Amino acid sequence: MRTEEKIGSLLKGSGLTLSAAESCTGGRISHLLTTVSGSSNYYLGSVTSYAVSVKESVLGVPASTVEAYGVVSSQVAAAMAEGVRRVTGSTFSVATTGLAEGSDGHYPEGTVWIAASGPDGTKTLLYQCEGPRKANISRFTTAALHFLTEYIETYLKHYKPANKTN
Repeated sequence: MRTEEKIGSLLKGSGLTLSAAESCTGGRISHLLTTVSGSSNYYLGSVTSYAVSVKESVLGVPASTVEAYGVVSSQVAAAMAEGVRRVTGSTFSVATTGLAEGSDGHYPEGTVWIAASGPDGTKTLLYQCEGPRKANISRFTTAALHFLTEYIETYLKHYKPANKTN
């Protein structure tokens, strides 16, 4: 089972929802999530915030955070994930910010910060790989979906949906 299908099986029928904020993955996470039949029942949408100005104005990433830590940072990834949850009202979100190509002087090419956010808070992961741009984007996407799956599974281990009465 593909990771995006596993996410779908975890969320379908649960009433829990998902959104994404993508920079270096350019919408690839959103694309894969929406290839799953029935994803419209839990996937609310995304913001592809390639520009810093969109991270700040749409997702609410503080300019001071970008200035202090850099756009490729745990803090910016976390703020993006929290921002897209706020914008969409989703239960969970995933965010990516990184360098599919080139270095920023601090991190090498092939670096991405991934954030997963939800009712249990926000967690981040630094992932690094080597390869050409397209391969890095694909690897970043895979790593983000795996990280999100682990976050959701951990949450669901202790989540008990309210009993529904007819």
